[in-house]
Amino acid sequence: MNAAFNGSAWKTYRRLLTFAKPYRGLLVLAALAALVEAAGSSLFLWLMKPITDETFVSKNMEFAAWLPAAIIAVFLVRGIAGYLTDMSMGRAARSVARDLRVRVLGKYLRLPGSRFDAEPVPSMLVRLGSDSDQVAQAAVDALKTMVQQSLQVIGALCIMLYISWQVTISVLVLAPPLAFVMNKVAKRYRRVSHRIQESGAQLLQAADQTLSNQQEVKVYGAQPEELRRYATLADNNLRLAMKVEATRGLSSALVQMMGAIGLAGLLLLAGHEAAAGRLTAGGFVSLMVSMIGIIPALKSLTSVQNVLQRGVASAERLFSVLDAPDEMDTGLRPLARARGMIEFRDVSARYPGQAKPALEHISFVARPGTVTAIVGRSGSGKSTLIKLIPRFYEPEGGQILVDGVPLQEYALADLRRQIALVGQQVMLFDGSVTANVAYGEMRSADPQALDKALRDAHAMEFIEQLPERKDTPIGVKGSRLSGGQRQRLALARAMLKDAPILILDEATAALDNESERLVQDALTQLMPDRTTLVIAHRLSTIEHADQVLVLDHGKLVEQGTHAELLARGGLYAQLHGAQFREAQ
Repeated sequence: MNAAFNGSAWKTYRRLLTFAKPYRGLLVLAALAALVEAAGSSLFLWLMKPITDETFVSKNMEFAAWLPAAIIAVFLVRGIAGYLTDMSMGRAARSVARDLRVRVLGKYLRLPGSRFDAEPVPSMLVRLGSDSDQVAQAAVDALKTMVQQSLQVIGALCIMLYISWQVTISVLVLAPPLAFVMNKVAKRYRRVSHRIQESGAQLLQAADQTLSNQQEVKVYGAQPEELRRYATLADNNLRLAMKVEATRGLSSALVQMMGAIGLAGLLLLAGHEAAAGRLTAGGFVSLMVSMIGIIPALKSLTSVQNVLQRGVASAERLFSVLDAPDEMDTGLRPLARARGMIEFRDVSARYPGQAKPALEHISFVARPGTVTAIVGRSGSGKSTLIKLIPRFYEPEGGQILVDGVPLQEYALADLRRQIALVGQQVMLFDGSVTANVAYGEMRSADPQALDKALRDAHAMEFIEQLPERKDTPIGVKGSRLSGGQRQRLALARAMLKDAPILILDEATAALDNESERLVQDALTQLMPDRTTLVIAHRLSTIEHADQVLVLDHGKLVEQGTHAELLARGGLYAQLHGAQFREAQ
């Protein structure tokens, strides 16, 4: 294996093997069973000599009588050992894949928001899916093949050396060129494997975009364009796959050719040894069968390089996630329940790789029991501002304080426990109504509190019409509910949490008038006694806000009440006037 790996690949593989440590008992059992399996194969090869010499040359019928039973016994033991090897290795491999999936998903949930801007979700799914499977195959499945076939080769060579060391040593001159071929094959496999995994992620991402937006694709007649784009990516994936197949086919042919050369050399040398009286007919047959058995074992060892190198490439992709820094969480100050005073002091923020700041020198105070509306054109920095409060992103400059304390001084979990978030895109799972509302830390919530939250969110009226009421599954992403119904469940979740800080990110922007009325009515019950920050798309919904922040190109250009800003005749008045004219 060292010959097949360069330094970095071997380092990656050694790290990968650490994930198999919890299953060392299974691996030890598999190794012992593999030894028994190889011993059985070697014993059969050795038996070919007495079978030939005693049965066909010496005509020893007494000896021949018990040979069938011996062969059956050998293959029975060998079969049981092979089964134990496969089951033990398979269980370990699947367990490694499971552990990696769980660990990588847990790591993704600890990464900062910037990671989700840099890597699309389909790429993450590839790492959790095919990458984890490839790693399991490299960590254990490939190791199983290498151990089994290597032991088979070693056992066959031992038998050959025992029968005629002169012939065996002469045949072994083919070992250096064979090792050279396997090393070259391994390097090519690894080089192409990285590109295949990236290509697979691009294919999944393209398909996800097309299928998720199938309505727009159909309406705008973009099916041919999307198919061309996907076909181009699929062609690239096919080209890379064919490079792997070409490498596999060529290497297999070379290994078999070298095996044929070795077999031909064995025939010549064995004939010479037989003529000199140093090799019996049985010994010749045993040598031939051993050599013929070595060739497919060497072919398997060459073919497994593909699995091994793809697994190492996948492991490097997974380790790049596991090695990424977590969200910064160094705060030690406990926070049972905040009053909800939020203060921005000269806050600036910038997305990674962007020259222009997303926010510049923002300062304001949001007091408990008040509503702060945040408005502005698209791209003005509204969503960035509210994402700084739960620390999905970190500010580039300035300070954000809750109850007079910088956010970084609080433990991250304590800080987020003070915040309820309701967005335009509602997050729902394929579970019951109860499971979606009493979510996360609220899963053990009092049933009466749950019912009150559902009533206050005006959700009971449609829940009572569902087949199993609160226990009704609502489908993937709440697909069995309307947009207004999904939004009311999100509000019920926020009500059940009863957090002192409420963030509403355009919570009614995509609703029809009736659904918006119900949601707005629910919000009036949710907002009192909290610090509420509202990103507003429809300015008519924030007329009663205690203060309005007007953002433009990342800067706070206006601040005041609805009436004050209209009287000022600035950007807010322009935006309000434009929406008023659209509503006519």
